[in-house]
Amino acid sequence: MIQFNGFQGTVTAIHDLESGDYGKGCVKMVSLQNEEGAQVNFILSPDTYVVNQETITLGDIVTGYYDANAPAILIYPPQYPALVMVKERVNLNVKVSYFDNNLLSQDGQLKINIHPNTQIITTNGQIFTGTLTNRNLIVIYGPSTKSIPAQTTPYQVSVLCSYNR
Repeated sequence: MIQFNGFQGTVTAIHDLESGDYGKGCVKMVSLQNEEGAQVNFILSPDTYVVNQETITLGDIVTGYYDANAPAILIYPPQYPALVMVKERVNLNVKVSYFDNNLLSQDGQLKINIHPNTQIITTNGQIFTGTLTNRNLIVIYGPSTKSIPAQTTPYQVSVLCSYNR
């Protein structure tokens, strides 16, 4: 099972990487630095899901999500293949996680309550018609309760179908 971990920081560099799989110009290395000075490099391939297909540029604050259970090369700064990238926005929260049969995130910190107006889509923008339970989801939401777990009614849920096999 995928264990989504995130790292949030400011984009300090973006470089093209050569890729035999995708060809020149299709793969980027995005370097992030957080407020404490820690750095992480993310590899963005055509397989990386960028929320709302937003272009990531220098100076943006973004969160990169990677699989904490996947093998990683031991270098500094750490380098991970990005599964999901989110360009951060004021008053908009994003949770990338496995949600169980109660729609509770894997870390137990967020429970989602689906409303008929909640947009539920696949990563290619199509309407999702299956069940949301026991799946890896990207949940985009605004306000939430201060309880533990926090509860929210999301604006949008994207189902990570390729990570639910």
